[in-house]
Order: sequence, then C-alpha cells, then structure tokens
Amino acid sequence: MKRITTTLALAAAGALVAAGGFLAGRASEHREPAIAATAPAASAAERKPLYWRDPMVPGPRFDRPGKSPFMDMQLVPVYADEATDGGVGISPAVQQNLGIRTATVRQADVGSSFDAVGTVQFDERLGVAVQSRVAGYVEHLAVRATMERVRKGQALATIFAPEWLAPQNELLALKQAGAAPDIVAAARERMRALSIPDGLVRLSEETGTAQPRFTLTAPAGGVVAELGVREGVQVAPGMTLFRIAGLDKVWAVAEVPEAQAARLQRGQKVKAVLQADASQAFAGELQEILPQVSAGTRTLQARFEVDNRGGRLVPGMLLRLQVAGASSRRLVVPAEAVIRTGTRAVAIVRQGDGAFAPRELTLGADLGEQLEVLAGLADGDQVVVSGQFLVDSEARLKSVLGAMAAAQPASAGGAR
Repeated sequence: MKRITTTLALAAAGALVAAGGFLAGRASEHREPAIAATAPAASAAERKPLYWRDPMVPGPRFDRPGKSPFMDMQLVPVYADEATDGGVGISPAVQQNLGIRTATVRQADVGSSFDAVGTVQFDERLGVAVQSRVAGYVEHLAVRATMERVRKGQALATIFAPEWLAPQNELLALKQAGAAPDIVAAARERMRALSIPDGLVRLSEETGTAQPRFTLTAPAGGVVAELGVREGVQVAPGMTLFRIAGLDKVWAVAEVPEAQAARLQRGQKVKAVLQADASQAFAGELQEILPQVSAGTRTLQARFEVDNRGGRLVPGMLLRLQVAGASSRRLVVPAEAVIRTGTRAVAIVRQGDGAFAPRELTLGADLGEQLEVLAGLADGDQVVVSGQFLVDSEARLKSVLGAMAAAQPASAGGAR
C-alpha cells in the first residue's frame, strides 16, 4: 500500500513538472512579440532633439525647451532627421487632417483703376467777380438771389453814376465845336481810363446826351454765387457786387487712401456717374492731388475736373468715380494666405518634402482677393491658404505653427 502511494506521488510530481514546462513555453511564445512591439517605442524614446527653436524666429537655437524670448509661445524641438531650413515637417496624412491647402504665388496684370465717391464743387478757376468801377447808386437789380443761373451778357443791375456825366459832356462839347480828331480821340481815351464802357460812350455820341446810368452785365455764364448789393445801395470803385461761378466744368472732390493716391497721375481719365441716376455719365480727368493728408482717415483729396456743359451737375451732388489707370505686372498672393499680426504680415510657405516655414512679407496694394507682395515671396512659391488656420490675428498664427510643430514629432514617430 505504501509503495502504491509513493508511485502515485511521483507520477503527480512529473505531471506538474511537465505542465509547468508547457506553460512556461507558452508564456515565452507570448512574450517575444511583446518585446518586439516595444522595441520601436524604446527606439522612439531614445530619439533626442538636436535643439529647440521658435517657429516664428527660426534662426536662434536653444539647448533646452521652454518659452520663446521672441514670441509668447513654446519652443519647438528639431530632430536630426527632421531638421529643415527653419521649417516644420508634416506628413501628408497630418496635412490632410489639418486641412492644409496651398496656392501659388504668381505674377498678374493689375490695373491701377479704382472706384471712389466724389462731391461736386464749383471749379474755382471759372469764378469771376463783378465790381463797380465808379461811385454811384444801384437803381435796379435784375438778379435778386444767389444761385440764380445767368447767361453771359445778361443784365445784372442798373447803376446811376453821376461822376461820368462831366467826361461825357466834355466829349460832346469838343465834337460840337469841331475840335481836331486827335483832340476828340484823346477825350475818348480819358473816358476809357475812367472805366466808362465803350458802349456808353457810343450811346452818348449817338444821342448827343450824356448818359448817367449804365447797365452792369454778366461777363460769363454760370450761377450767382455771391450777391453783395441791394437796390438803393451806394457803391464805390472796386466794390464787389456779384460773384459768378461757372458751370461749364465742375470739380468732383474725392477722398483717396494714401496707397492709391501714390499711383495717381495728373491727367488720368475718370468716368463720373450720378449717384442718384446711373444713366447720367460724365467724362473728366484728374486735375490735382491736394498736398494734405487727413489725420483721421489717412486720405488725400483728389480733385477731378468733370465736363458739365449741359449744366446738369450742381454743387453738393454725389458722383461715383471710376478712375482708369494703366495695368502693370505685379507679384500677388491670395489675401487669405496672409496672416496679419498687427505689426507685420506673415505667410506659411511650403518648402518641399512636407516642410513648412513662416515667411515675413512686405505688402503693397490691396487688390481685393489678392495682395501685392513687394518682398518676402517669389513667383511660384506655394503658400498655405487653409481658412481654418490663417485668420487675421497673432494668436491664430501661434496656433497654426504650434499645431504644425506638435504634429511633427507625432507624424515622425508614427512613421517609424
């Protein structure tokens, strides 16, 4: 009985040893793949940055992580197999996840034409003053209110001028006495020196009677911009009685931004359309850019001369001005590709092999959906135009660069 018990114990021990060996072998089979799976992780953990840098100021290098001394953002690590010329490497899959789209910087024909709103004003060069040349009185006014339209030669007022009676009587006496022609001619010259109109002299000679009254007429057509007398008022030599503003041509004065004003040239053609009636169009040209900048709006006043021989334009009307200009080849970039930080303009440029880097720009004219680039980009450059990243703020700029930089190690580690 005892022998049987011993035999059973040995058999059980052998079975346990065999089972243990079998389980140990199974465990060993499962551990080998686990070790193999962790090998890349260990390799990734051993992957050390060469240096750290600021994505916005990629030149300086730092030997430890931290906050950039240039921008309010964290420094980005750069690895040996990922170092690019100031850029951030991103795999195609991550680019797709970030929604990165690019556009090509190109040369384009850009016209210098633009639209503006102008206000009609009198052309001051066409204004004339009507003055009295003799002391007297206003007996009758034919024009009694300002802004009345007048024609050239139209009667304005009747002036009683007693001072002109004596010279006229002298001339009549010489003629009646049969004076020599040169003496009579000298008397007429004295009357011209006294500003007595030739018509009044002829009338006195024809009638044989001195004329104490004369009619003041408009020297040009237009509107009465200023009325300085009333009936019965005494006038003196040199006194301005009327001011007449011409309407054959008018000024359209528009506020023009500094950038556009710099491209304007005297003589540029303009098409003016009435704001209230687009069917009425007028031709004109740029006369002058006034040498004064408005401190509030940073604009200059452009003065356009507009043809108004029909007299349809009057001061105060609004005109839509279409200023034509010659086109020129300029380097342009989509406006959505430009990030404005408040102090500068930046674009994210594709450098090849999945690398991107910020590029500071010098911008020219705002062309609507395009911006002129004066420096910072070249024809053919690829710039990022992803709408969800490139927004007009410095915070968004930091966000996109941070997202790109964060994606760099992740994408590289996944590839390994």
